[in-house]
Amino acid sequence: MKIAKSAPDALKILWENKFFVKEKSQKEVEEELHKIGYNFGDAVRKALENANFLLRKGKPGKRKYIQKYPFMEGKK
Repeated sequence: MKIAKSAPDALKILWENKFFVKEKSQKEVEEELHKIGYNFGDAVRKALENANFLLRKGKPGKRKYIQKYPFMEGKK
């Protein structure tokens, strides 16, 4: 398994593992990261907002995130 040194890196790992195939809330993302040993705090929110491979849905406070396109090995 890859090691993430930042919240954006951790989101990319989740994306590579098809975590964002279905819509996820920030809380669900944080819980998944916590399960695999990451605790980035508020950096997760900022990383979700800036992830160019994720589509944001909903209003602030109730946002859900889903992948724009599937991860393809060799294309990042």
